[in-house]
Amino acid sequence: MPSLNLTNLTWSPLGHGHCHHQFQLRNASLHVAAGEFVGLIGPNGSGKTSLLRCAWRFNKPESGEARLDHHNIWKQSSRWCAQRIAVVLQEFPDAFGLTVSEVVAMGRTPHKGLFDGDTVEDRNLATKAIESVGLKGFEDHAFSTLSGGEKQRVILARALAQQPQLLILDEPTNHLDPRYQLELLRLVKRLKIGTLASIHDLNLAAAFCDRLYVINHGRIVASGAPKEVLTAALLRNVFGVEALIDEHPLHGYPRITWITRS
Repeated sequence: MPSLNLTNLTWSPLGHGHCHHQFQLRNASLHVAAGEFVGLIGPNGSGKTSLLRCAWRFNKPESGEARLDHHNIWKQSSRWCAQRIAVVLQEFPDAFGLTVSEVVAMGRTPHKGLFDGDTVEDRNLATKAIESVGLKGFEDHAFSTLSGGEKQRVILARALAQQPQLLILDEPTNHLDPRYQLELLRLVKRLKIGTLASIHDLNLAAAFCDRLYVINHGRIVASGAPKEVLTAALLRNVFGVEALIDEHPLHGYPRITWITRS
């Protein structure tokens, strides 16, 4: 399995690095090793989604490099990237009346020719992906009729059907209740696929991520294991909130309790 390396990425919405827009990136670098689950955290508007888009060949950096192993992503075709990188976004696609099975089967598209039909292997991979996200029995349901959480799991199943070498998730638990937040992240963790995920809930990030990168105003300001990164001082400086940090009583990873002022 390959690793992802983003090196000194600079990008801004208006196409020039001196723009003081909140979503710009400035010399941002990060690394995801093969099989590693890496979290990207930061305040709203800090550049998380912009950085992820550079990693899956959507935002072309003005400078710096995005590499999957030794391959510069921006020197490869979109098909080449789609065969290796699967993306789960916050927003849902327009499914135009497609069923769950049909949406998941779209994950096989990068591996097929223009006029190729579904093979037995394609169907088996789609079925396995649907079962893995807990939606067995939903195959013939219309995607548009599902709840937000069910839709999110279908999109993850589509990503798994791609058989990716790298998984990119943008706020994957936003639409999920606590049970499915935990189940989805457990599933991703068990896959042992290199994963880069922006995560809003810092306690979930602490529980599931091998390492964290903190982004603020388009710059990476901290990185390391959750215990190294999630300190009261960092949360105060980056998120502007006071917090108590202790150790989870069962698992030992950091646990954050926000301090509210009465």
